[in-house]
Amino acid sequence: MIEGALKFLIQTLGNLFVIAVLLRFMMQLFRVPFRNPFAQFIVSLTDFAVKPLRRVVPGLYGLDWACLILALVIEFVVVVTSYWLDGFPFALAGARVWPVMLGLAGVRLVSLAVYLIIGLTLVRAVLSWVNSDTPLTPVVYELSEPFLRPLRRVVPMIANVDLTPLVLFILCQLILMVPVLALERALVGAL
Repeated sequence: MIEGALKFLIQTLGNLFVIAVLLRFMMQLFRVPFRNPFAQFIVSLTDFAVKPLRRVVPGLYGLDWACLILALVIEFVVVVTSYWLDGFPFALAGARVWPVMLGLAGVRLVSLAVYLIIGLTLVRAVLSWVNSDTPLTPVVYELSEPFLRPLRRVVPMIANVDLTPLVLFILCQLILMVPVLALERALVGAL
């Protein structure tokens, strides 16, 4: 019972921090202005871990690799801790288990990124209906627009209703159901 609660707590806190690091990566990738209160919150929340890592891992091609590596390391720790709390025999499994655990962390990181895109799109839709003047709106619009813009070229508006968020939800769910789930099952089967 305690193990289940501890596992839940580690997964929740670890994944929330990974989402914050992924948001920071995406904000830099899509050139979101950091003068926004929400953007400043994300930067302040992740600075303690990202800044020291940047000394070791430089940015390349305009990407903040320190954020991606940090997210992968945290997800790796979450995966290993979850299996350890479940009683996985690491000593018996040998060295072959570590690349599989790293692969599982990578797959779960991709899964979190897809869920983040779904969440940003949902928040964007709700903000457009409720209150588009909040400080969160510019950040959400800048982060979701690169995913919606290509779909707008293909999906026409129907009676002045933009259906691209719905199409993006469907595509994201398909990504989660087919390649991500297949990779995760293959990796779990390799354990």
